[in-house]
Amino acid sequence: MALRIFKFIAKLVLWFVIISLALVIVFRFVPVTYTATMLMDEHSVTRDWEPLSRIDRNMVSAVIAAEDGKFCQHDGFDREAIEEALEERARGERQRGASTISQQTAKNVFLWQGGGWFRKGLEAYFTFLIENLWDKRRIMEVYLNVAETGLGSYGVESGAQRYFGHSAARLSADEASRIAAVLPSPKTREAVNPGGFTARYGNTIEARIGVVRRDGLDTCVYE
Repeated sequence: MALRIFKFIAKLVLWFVIISLALVIVFRFVPVTYTATMLMDEHSVTRDWEPLSRIDRNMVSAVIAAEDGKFCQHDGFDREAIEEALEERARGERQRGASTISQQTAKNVFLWQGGGWFRKGLEAYFTFLIENLWDKRRIMEVYLNVAETGLGSYGVESGAQRYFGHSAARLSADEASRIAAVLPSPKTREAVNPGGFTARYGNTIEARIGVVRRDGLDTCVYE
């Protein structure tokens, strides 16, 4: 009996690895048109896939400034940020975000929203796969096309049209920064006439865009 269970689990794991590898390889080349988050969204979903060549560089610089300043340096995991988050948890303090753009892409494309160690483990697995089977440009391209940018809006093209009435191909630094400021909480923040924290956060991101360009923190996307 125990041997049967072991064989069943082994087969299950093997098929999971085969299917997950196949999906990661396919999405290296094929647009991600739907995700679990989109399917579970109670609102009418708007999504517009755009290649990175038609997304303004300001948007790339803005999400790196806001979400992951080490995007071009790490292998998918910001270990320093993870250690700091664990220390904050041990002290009972509010934890800062430690997820990289690679981790968020893995979660958004292959998994579901929400916490839990099981999902976190799968997120780490898929992060490892995309970091090794995709390049940084593809990770950024997919991230910018599947990230939720508002109620029922997915991708920065959809967000640009929603908030500013024009394509993501010509986002100003201010517009890109406001979209980036919305990403951590797209259901409760607005990029148009933002108030309070969102406005201040957007201004901070816009100022950091200059640092991203000066220090070449987005060069891996354009090499």
